[in-house]
Amino acid sequence: MNHNLPLEPEKYYHIYNHAVGNSNLFETEDNYYFFLEKYKQYISPYVDTFAYCLMPNHFHLAVRIKDLTGFENLDIPTLTKFDEDSFSEFVSKQFSNFFSSYSQAFNKQQSRRGSLFERPFKRKHITTDEYFKILIHYIHYNPVHLEFVNDLRDWKYSSYESYFSSKTTLIKRDEAISWFGDVKNFEEFHKQKINEKILIEI
Repeated sequence: MNHNLPLEPEKYYHIYNHAVGNSNLFETEDNYYFFLEKYKQYISPYVDTFAYCLMPNHFHLAVRIKDLTGFENLDIPTLTKFDEDSFSEFVSKQFSNFFSSYSQAFNKQQSRRGSLFERPFKRKHITTDEYFKILIHYIHYNPVHLEFVNDLRDWKYSSYESYFSSKTTLIKRDEAISWFGDVKNFEEFHKQKINEKILIEI
């Protein structure tokens, strides 16, 4: 696993990370929602998000880095030039800033010190449509696999329920559903159990 893999425009990634040691990333319900608010602030402008799941001591994301169109004219002070390499570096830095901002607030709330997230954060390039579908399932299935809930829809801190809602969401819902055919097939696909081989590969 190359943890320094560049986050290149228009490519798909599984991004995930754990808390250091035996720490948790989330201790209260508000922590989960604060994490998502920080994600919207630091990351959403630069990626398309297809799935997420927040667990007490780790998280998973399925994203596509946006293309360069529309960003050339943005005033991004940290970008001295605008090309794929500099944009990739910028997006990676945004993730670091996101984790740092969340950590500072969490540490203050919990009266703790030191690093919260493992470094560097993990990322894996997803190269096929089928693998990405399996990844979306894997991310949503995480709370069931780890025996926090029996039903995917009972875990409040994932994007799964967003796929059955008409509410505004940061998830690229319609595009993702189209990969499964329709929302019914999306739901049926998620009823499958994931074998251990796939879990290891992801």
